[in-house]
Amino acid sequence: MIMQIKGKVKFPITLDIGTWIFDDRKVDLDTYFDEEKQETSQEEAYLKKTGKYFDKAMAEGADPQAAVRTKPKFKRHHLKTGTFGIPVGLFIQNAEPLEDAEKIVFETKNGPVAYPLEMAGHLIAAFSIKGEALKEDGPLHILLDDGSNRENPVKYVTGMRIE
Repeated sequence: MIMQIKGKVKFPITLDIGTWIFDDRKVDLDTYFDEEKQETSQEEAYLKKTGKYFDKAMAEGADPQAAVRTKPKFKRHHLKTGTFGIPVGLFIQNAEPLEDAEKIVFETKNGPVAYPLEMAGHLIAAFSIKGEALKEDGPLHILLDDGSNRENPVKYVTGMRIE
């Protein structure tokens, strides 16, 4: 369950899909499409969280054990039974596409599937259904974040490249 992001990027990235279940950036696909979406970027959310911590540290003093006491986003039982995905844009952003890059291509068993690079922030890589890895038609499914292809995702995704 190793996959690469390659092509027109500054930093080719190797992804270990098996570890995504522990990633706090994952989303619960059982509820994701029904929730009201907030129009904030990952960077903006990070800055808000950091600002709150800084304000608290200035008012009350630093608490070095705060990171140790953070509550997990999902309970263990839910991790074993839930359906999860992770936004593709997070990885594309870290790979830093070159200026002449125009599209993201998903390599599948049925041939390549391409999207404009601007859509990378609207794509979700589903990696588990009901607590199980996508072994038969995976390792990934690609979904649009509006849920429009929820019933018919891109399946058998084995790689990503930027062209």
